[in-house]
Amino acid sequence: MYRRPLQSAVRQLLNASASRAVLGKAIEQDVCKSRALVACRITADAGVPNHSQRRALHSTREVLTPQTTDEEVGAFTKLIEAMGFTGPLKYNKWKIKIAAVRMYTCCVEKINYDEFFEKCSLPDTLNSWFLVAQLHVWMCLVRMRQEGRAGKYMCRYIVHSMWEDVEQKSKIMGIDAIQRKESMKVMTETFYAALFGYDEGILSDDCVLAAALWRNMFNRQCEDSRQLELMVEYVRKQMQFIDALDGEDLLLTGEVKWRPLVEENAQSILKVPSPTYNDAGL
Repeated sequence: MYRRPLQSAVRQLLNASASRAVLGKAIEQDVCKSRALVACRITADAGVPNHSQRRALHSTREVLTPQTTDEEVGAFTKLIEAMGFTGPLKYNKWKIKIAAVRMYTCCVEKINYDEFFEKCSLPDTLNSWFLVAQLHVWMCLVRMRQEGRAGKYMCRYIVHSMWEDVEQKSKIMGIDAIQRKESMKVMTETFYAALFGYDEGILSDDCVLAAALWRNMFNRQCEDSRQLELMVEYVRKQMQFIDALDGEDLLLTGEVKWRPLVEENAQSILKVPSPTYNDAGL
């Protein structure tokens, strides 16, 4: 007497399962079509530059695309790098460390800080010096990350050189150990927050980059829009200029030249002569 209700229940369950399978397959097809449509739109948008939001000659979307492919590394190299060590590199590690120190030196000795303080209305303090220096260090990090594993290895020592210099300058200024420790902690948080903001800004339009500069370099205290415009133009042209430099020369010499903050023909790209170096990388 319970056979028919049981058969009916089984049939309903099978029908429901079949319906769910058909519905799931239809949803999956719709999702695939939607993803394909979104991919096509993204490809189309990426292929058409937005001239209304960004200067055409200061566009860095194509500039920041790494030109090098991933290096082929063996299983042993992957193993030791997973353990926190660095495997064999294209160039000698000692040469890369020396080049990293030189590149950081270019960020602090080949820049007219007084001009930045004057044009951007920044106080002449250690913090203002650090904000200008970290902007140029970030631009070097962006460029060297395009040089594969050797470039990333160099980035570590550029940042290491920066923190050593900041601590040394704070000691010379007579800042006590406790206050120096707190200041270093704040600067570290500021630095890594600025990296994220600048990365987003350089890959976006001028408005996003201006917002990143306003938050980080101007510390949310810029009332003159011309100062922001000047810095956005400086970052765009400088990134375009650094990207044109030869990666091998940068890895072996670390020599970087900076364009002037204010120049008459800001949209021109100056070609820097290639540096010379010997077999020892000096």
